Formats: sequence, C-alpha cells, structure tokens
Amino acid sequence: MQKQTEYTSVTPLLDKDGNLLAKGWARRNLFEYKRDLCRPRWRLKEWDFHQFSDGRYKVLINFFNITVATSAAASIRDIQTGELVAFKFINTLFTRNRFLPPEIGDRTNKLVYENKDIKMVYDTNIEEGYRHVTFESVLNGKPLVFDFTEDIPEGHENITIVTPFKKHPNQFFLTTKQNCMPAEGTVTFGDKKFVFTKENTFGVMDWGRGVWPHNCQWYWGNASTYLYDKDGNRHTFGFEITWLIGDDSNATETCLFYDGKAHKIGRVDVKEFPGKKGWTKPWEFVSEDGRFNLTLTPFYDDASGFIIKKLAGTKCHQAHGYYNGTVTLDDGTVLEIKDMYGFCEYVVNAW
Repeated sequence: MQKQTEYTSVTPLLDKDGNLLAKGWARRNLFEYKRDLCRPRWRLKEWDFHQFSDGRYKVLINFFNITVATSAAASIRDIQTGELVAFKFINTLFTRNRFLPPEIGDRTNKLVYENKDIKMVYDTNIEEGYRHVTFESVLNGKPLVFDFTEDIPEGHENITIVTPFKKHPNQFFLTTKQNCMPAEGTVTFGDKKFVFTKENTFGVMDWGRGVWPHNCQWYWGNASTYLYDKDGNRHTFGFEITWLIGDDSNATETCLFYDGKAHKIGRVDVKEFPGKKGWTKPWEFVSEDGRFNLTLTPFYDDASGFIIKKLAGTKCHQAHGYYNGTVTLDDGTVLEIKDMYGFCEYVVNAW
C-alpha cells in the first residue's frame, strides 16, 4: 500500500540552498514556505486559484505570479451550454518583486492586485470563518464585477501536500486544496446579474507555490456537495484527487472530506485514458485501497489552451459531470454518492 507521510507540526520546507526538506501531506499548511529560498528563482510559480460553481455556472477568479510576469483572470461560463458569458485577463510583465502573494494560504491573509484595468482582492479571515474574493473591471465597455464569500468553519481541514520531482532536489510542488466551502455571491456584467446561493454553490481553493520542471502533466478532480443521513441530517462531503504530477512515493494528493474533516485515501487513477474514447464518455476511477469507487459521467468538456511542440503552452480538458458510486471513510463508513456534481481535468503543461 502507498506510503502516506503525514506532518502534524510546523516544519521548514527548504534549506538555505533551496533543497527540499519536507515530503508529505498535512491537514492544513504546516510547511514554512519562503520564496527567497527557491532555486532557481526564475522557475518559481505562485498562484491562488478560486473556482465557484452551482452546477450550472462555473466562475474562476485566479492570480498567477511566475516571477517574470503577474496575471489575473476572471470568467463565468455556462457549463450546461458551453457559453462563455464573460472573460477578463490582465498581464503585467517584469514583476519579480511586485504583487507578491502571501506565503501562507489557509491562515488569515490578504492579497490585493490592482492596476488601471482591474482591482482583485482575496481577503481570508480564518478567525471570523470566511474568505471574500472580488474582481472588478470593465469588459467591452461594460462593468464586470465578481463578488463571492465562502464559509470556512472552525476546524475545517484541507489537504496540503509537498510533492517532489525525481532527480531534482530543489524542484517541488506545494499546494493546498480546500473545498466543501458553502459560497454565495454575484457576477454582474453590464445589465446581466447572476446570483449564487449557499444552498447549491461551493467554492474550491487551489493555492500553490513551486519550482516546476518545464514539462509536466496532471489529473485533478474535485467536488463538494451536501449528503443527508437516514435521520435527515445534512452533512458536507467532498473529495480531492490529483495524480501524475511529480513523485508521489511519500504521499498522494487524494483525500475525502466529511463534515470538515480529512479522511486520507491512497492512489487513484482512471481505468482508461479519457481522451481515447472521448472526453465526455464516462471516467471510471480505480483506487488502490478500494475506498474511492466512483464514475464520472461528463456532460461538458471545458477544453482550452494549446501546446507548441512541447515547447510552450498549456492544454486542458476539464470534464464537468455527475459522480456516482461509493466512498469509504476512515472508520469504515460507506457513503453512497448519487449524481454529485463535480469535475476532473487532464492537463499537459510546458512553461
């Protein structure tokens, strides 16, 4: 069975030469990340990625800092029809020491990115139990405003993992995935207004810092929902599955979440490459420990990007659909999952 090295106390991430000291996972970010120790600095990638969805519309509000440039983007797409309602992208060059994001993601912090075209704010307040995400700009002469707040209940766990890359002691992928956060908000574009409520909307955060190789690929699946027990009590449930990127011999980025608590599971994969028969054909997942027995039946493939001869670019297929099957918690409880909205993506990356 796959080894799962769990960290339970704060630990340094890198030594003074940029070599990786920690390899494993934790239930919150216990890894002391310091960008000044990263080597080589020009290969450093930092991002704060936020996605909100009610199963009809997908909202992305994202920030990226890759040392030579800083980017911010926001979009809203109807994933039932494929219509891209609005998309705004801003890029600022030569930003090595500007717009530096916080070095911690799941504790109280604030990130502000502002120029003449946009104002974007991530305001995380763990003590008060919320994260407020806003993005304001103008698109095609019309005001474009995203405003979302998600709940972070007290004691809400996530999966934070440090994944190394073989043969490169200074390359790593540090990420915090946090989901099962009920969210509410609005998107206003001109005279159009889209309203999201906590009854059917969840937020997911993908917070990442790392020195990556030029070429890599990954799968990422994530979902959140409400489940009801036999007595009618409501529980939050979700999962995080990421694999194929880096060396997972110390821990896998796979986890179930139930009522805010993490339940670690082993390796997950797809039985067959999804692109072989078509991205909207069912994705059947296999789990080494038998605890993740789900099939995703997509209704939409959000395909984007391109790769130029493996030299530059990013190509993504993010399949949105419904998960069905069973999962097993740490205590052996089996949960039946029926028509749970979520996504899983396959990405090839070269940058």
